[in-house]
Amino acid sequence: MNFNLKGKTTQILELVSGTSKSTGNEWRKQSFVIETEGQYPKKVCFTVWGDRIDQLSALSVGTECDVQFRVESREYNGKWYTDLTASEIQAIG
Repeated sequence: MNFNLKGKTTQILELVSGTSKSTGNEWRKQSFVIETEGQYPKKVCFTVWGDRIDQLSALSVGTECDVQFRVESREYNGKWYTDLTASEIQAIG
């Protein structure tokens, strides 16, 4: 299930990369933060993986954007972690 959220880019975080311990495959991810509009604006952090990182080149701080994303949760050592993974990022205007 995909969701959609619009807002203004407030941060583009550093690229992170590594190697999977289980498969030995290389991976890359980068996160960015947008702030929604409205009476009670919210800051939301999204993660982009692999080749989709190239979509971030269209963004800079202050850019309005529309983000399609999916919500994923996973359990690790009895704790649950939730990620918002961006699948499509479009600059607006």
